Amino acid sequence: MHKIDPEECQFCGACQSACPNDAIVHPAGENYYEINENCIDCGACEDECGFNAISSDE
Repeated sequence: MHKIDPEECQFCGACQSACPNDAIVHPAGENYYEINENCIDCGACEDECGFNAISSDE
């Protein structure tokens, strides 16, 4: 599964828009996104992130 580094995330929303499975969520009160259990590990979010904040945990 992919993960988002909250320290690198710039909260731009590109990853959330790219996700075909609505797996990118915004934790209330935070300025970053997280990937939830809906992730199908397709990599669309990682390809879209311009800040290298998303990586696979493999």
